[in-house]
Amino acid sequence: MPMTVKGIKDLEGALEDKFGKQHMRRIVDNALIKGAQVFKREIASQFQSFKDTGQSIKEIHISQPMTVNGVREVKIYWRGPKDRYRIIHLNEFGTIKNPNPDGKGAIQRALRSARNTYINEVRKQIERLL
Repeated sequence: MPMTVKGIKDLEGALEDKFGKQHMRRIVDNALIKGAQVFKREIASQFQSFKDTGQSIKEIHISQPMTVNGVREVKIYWRGPKDRYRIIHLNEFGTIKNPNPDGKGAIQRALRSARNTYINEVRKQIERLL
């Protein structure tokens, strides 16, 4: 069946017509989770440079895919017995007393370095499942 597609919205519509909304949602969710795992590994490697007890690395979690403002997404967050989520912001941006901690900018560096790998992983997962 030949198909002419122009633009992302048309492509999404054509894929939903061919496979169905539920199947496409499952494909996108799997791709998002695989991509988030790539990003989680990159954050963990960035945190290695300033780890003390390793709790900030152990408490990294990936949320289930969710729809926010019509877009499917996953979130990376910190949850665990040591409540490292309170420390992450201070490590990333510094404080008045310690404006340049060892971990300053670690999440931003992870975002930059994992961007292309994340995109390639999501693309690979979508191609594999289609």
